Amino acid sequence: MTPSSTLPPAPPLSPPDRLLCGPGPTNVEPSVLDAMREPMLGHLDPTFHELLLELVEMLRAVYGLEDGVTLPLQATGMSGMETGIMNLVAPGDVVIVGYAGFFGRRIAQMAARHGADVVEVTRDWGEVVPNEALLDALDRRPEARLMAVVHAETSTGAQHPLAELGAALRDRDTLLFADCVTSLGGIPVAFSDWGVDFAYSCTQKALGAPPGMSPIACSGRAFERLQARGHTVPFSFDVELLLDYWVQRPITYHHTAPILHIYALYQALRHTLEEGLAARWARHDDAGRYLQAAIRERGFELLANPDHQLPHLTAVCVPEGVDGPKVQRRLLDEHGIEIGGGLGPDAPPMWRIGLMGPNASIEVADRVLAAFDSVLAGEPTLVRKL
Repeated sequence: MTPSSTLPPAPPLSPPDRLLCGPGPTNVEPSVLDAMREPMLGHLDPTFHELLLELVEMLRAVYGLEDGVTLPLQATGMSGMETGIMNLVAPGDVVIVGYAGFFGRRIAQMAARHGADVVEVTRDWGEVVPNEALLDALDRRPEARLMAVVHAETSTGAQHPLAELGAALRDRDTLLFADCVTSLGGIPVAFSDWGVDFAYSCTQKALGAPPGMSPIACSGRAFERLQARGHTVPFSFDVELLLDYWVQRPITYHHTAPILHIYALYQALRHTLEEGLAARWARHDDAGRYLQAAIRERGFELLANPDHQLPHLTAVCVPEGVDGPKVQRRLLDEHGIEIGGGLGPDAPPMWRIGLMGPNASIEVADRVLAAFDSVLAGEPTLVRKL
């Protein structure tokens, strides 16, 4: 008798319905879910290949990419970070990383894993590293191959002035590398106009699609350096090989593509462009600023420097003596609303609230606020503190 023959049948899949208002994933656009129910094609079907080209063109528009290449990787956002480093950085290359939160530090750690000589320029959580400090580091290490920052730091709610940094680097040989995981589709991103050389994002935040893919963008000059690299890149994340499947025709087989995830991203990008980028950014801004004003009115402080506060990702400081995870759990159990907490051992106590994709609305903000009010009413410690 095999062990499996003694096991009872698994119950039907029946996850609870949640309002996902943490740092990601967000709830999925209904039209995106519908797209995943469309007939599945094979990854070598000519009709599917035309769809890939259409998706790439939409992705160019959302990134604001004029000169260069773009495609979505068959993995999550972290793979986009690693792909950029693997393709553009050789062991021993100098990489300058500015960070004031978890994901900026992750870039530094990732670069170090791949043998880079990492120069870290840091500030406290909730701040941004001043561009002047990054440029000063570059003056001291002018041979740096890459300068990396997080455009929208998911762990703190802070936004880096990426456009200004790109302008300052235009006459330098150092490539500008940007984490756009939380920014793409939610706040302005102008890849080519800003002089960004490599950026990566995800599908499960402001784009309103399921997690599972990482849209990347690479400037023309970065692609030239990528082609001239003298080190080996893992097959799965070799951008040149991936382009042979995604863009070049006739295609060269690389991997079995995640068909239904590609359908989902196609529809999410289509929906984003139908709404209009300016309108979508305004919707995220309106909902986020509304929530933040209401949070402040309730006596809470926000973690991010007000001059650099993201609209659609808000880190709320948990008052001293308050059990932050308990409040999160009550929101989930009693109201079906998920919010995030601090990420990593160095994070100060916080609640992270995201209003992204289909959840970027005043109506959703009001629902979150009402749930908070209900929970706070049952927490005497919070009532006394505030």
